[in-house]
Amino acid sequence: MTTFVDLAAWLEAQPADAALKDVVATIAKTCADISGVVASGALSGSLGAAGSTNVQDEEQKKLDVITNDMLSDALKACAPVAGLASEELEEVEPTGRVGGFLVTFDPLDGSSNIDINAPVGTIFSVLPAPADQAAVEADFLQPGANQVAAGYAVYGPQTMLVLTLADGVNGFTLAADGQWLLTHPAITIKPDTAEFAINVSNQRHWAAPMRRYVDGCLQGKDGPRGKNFNMRWVAAMVADVHRILMRGGIFLYPWDAREPDKPGKLRLMYEANPMSLLIERAGGASTDGVTRTLDVQPTKLHQRVPVVLGSANEVEAVRAEMTAG
Repeated sequence: MTTFVDLAAWLEAQPADAALKDVVATIAKTCADISGVVASGALSGSLGAAGSTNVQDEEQKKLDVITNDMLSDALKACAPVAGLASEELEEVEPTGRVGGFLVTFDPLDGSSNIDINAPVGTIFSVLPAPADQAAVEADFLQPGANQVAAGYAVYGPQTMLVLTLADGVNGFTLAADGQWLLTHPAITIKPDTAEFAINVSNQRHWAAPMRRYVDGCLQGKDGPRGKNFNMRWVAAMVADVHRILMRGGIFLYPWDAREPDKPGKLRLMYEANPMSLLIERAGGASTDGVTRTLDVQPTKLHQRVPVVLGSANEVEAVRAEMTAG
């Protein structure tokens, strides 16, 4: 019988600060609790619209609000956390403590999937907090390269937690007794792929280089790429990125002419940065099409960016197309 290492033992063995391990353990425990709430669905009356909108002017689901409150309450009670920021909240929430860490999170990525029982997830990022003053919004505006930990939980047929601390990417599966067990150690992404994830229905709204790249994939062996591609699209970033970490691929969410003043739809702080750290640590690459995502200097809390991430050689193929004009 296979014996799996649990998250507590795994964290104990990591060469990371004890306070950081406490933050990660708190997030992991809350994600396990969220898994139960998500799984209960209509039985607990948690499906459907909340009757409110978030700071992005997006309609909130009941579970958006429930999961946001669960994570916020847990992190406020975690001693090393100096402040937190959520995709669902307009402003940062300092805890009043000095030093330690800042946490940003998307409490339930893929909200449109909730009512149809498709995969959703929680994404989180941990940054160092200032050592000499209470946290303010400007302290959160750090490039993704500064992250000291990042990860996500995906609530699907199995609930999994995928995270990175100092290096490497490891996956844990939630057991029936509530423990996270290490089932996918040292996750890596192959540099080449023949699978891409993008919402092709929006193709007419993309910039010409992005249309050329996707056209080349769709033409398969008869086109400029000389090989056949498969397309997959779950409409939840956490699920699409999880697939890439498990078997390779490329995920694209480009600029869209329907909102020309917005560089993209996905949020840098809550989605792009944590996912980019995971992808890079697994041997992949992540850019806005040209520039490395983790090098982007945030200028506002809810900043949006285009996202191209996954198998390194395919991300480079997109960059070459984008810089060709």
